[in-house]
Amino acid sequence: MAIEIVAPGLGCTVQDQGRLGHYDVGIPPSGALDLFSALAANLLVGNDDGAAVLEAAYMGPQLRFTAPAVVAVTGATMPVTVGGQARPQWESFDVAAGDLLEFGILQQGARVYIAVAGGIEVPAVLGSRSTYALGGFGGLAGRAVQVGDVLEAGEGTGRAGRRVPEHLRPALEREQQLRTVLGLYDYRLTDRGLATLLDTTWTLTPVADRIGFRYSGGELEWRPREQPFGAGSDPSNIVDAGYPLGSIQVPGGVEPIILHRDAVSGGGYAMVGTVISADLDTVAQSSPGTRTRFRPVSLAEALGARADRRRRVEELRAALG
Repeated sequence: MAIEIVAPGLGCTVQDQGRLGHYDVGIPPSGALDLFSALAANLLVGNDDGAAVLEAAYMGPQLRFTAPAVVAVTGATMPVTVGGQARPQWESFDVAAGDLLEFGILQQGARVYIAVAGGIEVPAVLGSRSTYALGGFGGLAGRAVQVGDVLEAGEGTGRAGRRVPEHLRPALEREQQLRTVLGLYDYRLTDRGLATLLDTTWTLTPVADRIGFRYSGGELEWRPREQPFGAGSDPSNIVDAGYPLGSIQVPGGVEPIILHRDAVSGGGYAMVGTVISADLDTVAQSSPGTRTRFRPVSLAEALGARADRRRRVEELRAALG
C-alpha cells in the first residue's frame, strides 16, 4: 500500500522512537519530538512501538492512499478530514483506496503524528527509520517529504474504533512549567542571574524546531571570569562539553535555548540546567508565544517523574490492548 504526498505540510518527516546508542559519536537520537503521542498513534493502529510515523509541525500534510488502510492521528489539535468528512483524533479510523486525508488550521499544540497500520516502510539507518535532516540520513532520503513523494506502508492488522481515553491525552497549554534540574554550569551565573532564569516568564520565539527551542523575556547575569584557553569570548562559553537532551543554554545571557532530539551532542556553551526527560514532550508541543517557567527540581524528583511517565505509558497500553 502506498501513500502519496499531495501536499507536504510543514517540516513533515518520517520518525520513530529514536536512533539510540550513537550519541557518543555525535549522532543524536532524532525520533518523534513528542514520543508519547507518536507511541499512542502506533498503538491505536496495532503497530509495534518502534514503527515509523509521520510528524508535521504547525501544518499537516495532504495524503492520498492507494489502498484501504487504518490510520490514527495524535498530538496537536488540528481538524482531520477524509474525503471532506471529519475524522476524530486520538482514535483509529478507516480510509479507502483513493481517499485524501487532510488537515485544517492548528488549534492547540504544535506537532501532529500520523500512524498507518503496518508502519511507514523506509530503510533503517543505524537501527532507526527516523529522519536526521542535519546529517542527511534516515527517513525518506534524509529530508522532509515533498510533493510527489510516495511512501510505502507495511502489512498491518489494525482496526478502526480504538480510542485513547481523555485523561491520557496530553494537555496542550499556552502556559507551561518545565521541571528543570540545575547544572552542570549554573555556578557560572550570579545569584541574580540564576534568580532571573527561574523567576522570568519566558516566551517561546518562532525559532523552535527539532534542534532547539529559543525563548525571550530576560537577561541573565554571568560571573566575571578569565576567558579559558580554548573557549570563546561569549560570557557563557566553556571549553567543550557534552550536551544532554533538554539542556538549557543561554548564549550572551539573553535567550535560553532548550536543545531537543536533533541537536548536536556537544559544544562550547554552558548548560545552566536540563529540562527533565518527562517534560520534553511538553516542549515539543509548544508553539511560538507559549509562556514558560523553569521550575527547579531535584534529581530524585526527576526520576520520580520518569517513573510516573512509565506508568502512564503502561496505562495507555492497557487501554488499547
